[in-house]
Amino acid sequence: MDKTTVLKPRLSEKTFGLAQSRTVYVFDVPTDVNKHTVAAAVATQFDVTVMAVNIVNSKGKKTRLARKNGRAITGRRSDTKKAYVTLKEGQKLPFFDEPETDKKADKKAAKKEEKK
Repeated sequence: MDKTTVLKPRLSEKTFGLAQSRTVYVFDVPTDVNKHTVAAAVATQFDVTVMAVNIVNSKGKKTRLARKNGRAITGRRSDTKKAYVTLKEGQKLPFFDEPETDKKADKKAAKKEEKK
């Protein structure tokens, strides 16, 4: 089950900050997995050492949608599960790295500043 567990990285400003300040990475995981399977899946898929895993269950919110005739339809978003994975100090995952800057764009910006 280690390689078949789907780990979807949750890329947002908050999770990017967690990854930069502390080695904590956030994944969206299936609702039927536990901490042990998440830790094993991360360790085998990315060749890193997992120190800790915390899991958060989020219930789906209720939604309302109005039709043309004015009658409301109620629904529900699906439940989600997030895993906060802490790695060993010094290890990191490639998709949470800082993006490299474009050197050509930096040169153009420097030339514009010189002209002013």
